Amino acid sequence: MKKIKVVHYINQFFAGIGGEEKADIKPEKRDGIVGPGMGLNGFFKDEAEIVGTIICGDSYFNENVEKAQAEIIEMIKSYKPDLFIAGPAFNAGRYGVACGNIAKFVKEELNIPVVTAMYVENPGADMYRSDVYMIETGNSAVSMRKALPLMASFALKLSKGEEIGTPLEEGYLPTGKRRNIFVEEIGGKRAVDMLVKKLNDEEFETEYPMPIFDNVAPGKAIKDLSKAKIALVTSGGIVPCGNPDRVESSSASKYGRYDISGINTLVGYETAHGGYDPSFANNDANRVVPLDVLREMEEAGNIGELYGAFYSTVGNGTAVKSSLKFAEELTETLIRDEVDAVILTSTWGTCTRCGATMVKGIEKSGIPVVHICTVVPISLTVGANRIVPAVAIPYPLGDPTLDEIEEKAIRRKIVEKALIALTTEVSEQTVF
Repeated sequence: MKKIKVVHYINQFFAGIGGEEKADIKPEKRDGIVGPGMGLNGFFKDEAEIVGTIICGDSYFNENVEKAQAEIIEMIKSYKPDLFIAGPAFNAGRYGVACGNIAKFVKEELNIPVVTAMYVENPGADMYRSDVYMIETGNSAVSMRKALPLMASFALKLSKGEEIGTPLEEGYLPTGKRRNIFVEEIGGKRAVDMLVKKLNDEEFETEYPMPIFDNVAPGKAIKDLSKAKIALVTSGGIVPCGNPDRVESSSASKYGRYDISGINTLVGYETAHGGYDPSFANNDANRVVPLDVLREMEEAGNIGELYGAFYSTVGNGTAVKSSLKFAEELTETLIRDEVDAVILTSTWGTCTRCGATMVKGIEKSGIPVVHICTVVPISLTVGANRIVPAVAIPYPLGDPTLDEIEEKAIRRKIVEKALIALTTEVSEQTVF
């Protein structure tokens, strides 16, 4: 019996090339098995085999999507595969987005079965779960042993054209698509049975989970910036050197509030954020929190006042629930202190998810918020209303390859665009 030919996609970390310092590597292909493909291939037994592995840096893919797609699809074609598998990505935001994106692209371009896997709160899940099958995994690679056999068995089933069961039966994330099935009991009886269980405080499983629509109406535009009080918030983890509040580098349970009264630039600050190269932010924290240019704008009368403190947490892997909690708490203070608008900055994948979630949490109060971020598709998926694209993940508001004057000019241009966003009425999500 002919074996099913599989191509496997992984990032630079799982390929053993390196961490964030290698996240910019271009796509490359290797014959055979690399990294987690070894375990995956073992669960195929004699029915399938990984004939090739595609490797790409997370930053490279997310910052060069169309180019990466074009390069990777040609590499995949060279193997003439019957099946494509990406990941598992767990809760790694950029990796999850890349897995979902390339799986969807391969499905559309090559018309072959595709499977990926990730944590339910991975930004890539919401972006692509309706397009491709995603096996649900745990939050981290600790769940690798559980994820791989599920991925393998499901991929084989899909590849052989067998009937696919429900998400609960198969272990994939709900796709939002429904189909008719035949069951023994009529709908009326099933509904009454569920109602009786509910009345008796017994557990039951609904057949139609209601979707949750949590889009937030955009805050009203600022009429006169010269009289507006603007606050800075970041999910990029900028803290005073030494991290006095001990904000965690991943899955943060807290945030910090840092006084900037009388300070014109961020000196003596660093990032507590894990997952990306911290050296650029450590060398100049204004690359994440643009205090320097906003202070100049305040002195020039472009804005009325810069709020006397900025808020900071680490978005790396931070739960949506925690992000909302942070936003709700700090919003109370912003309202009390009569802040008129907020500029919120983010760095990489799950950091952008955290930031966009905080944007919505703050904007529920009516305060307009603009989200400056690099991974714009994640911000759009989460639901931020005003979005300004940033430069790059490790330095969203800077460019260390330029001299100080040129770099500051870039930062000023981004902040000016953010202020334009805050003065523009929007009725739907808008990227400026």
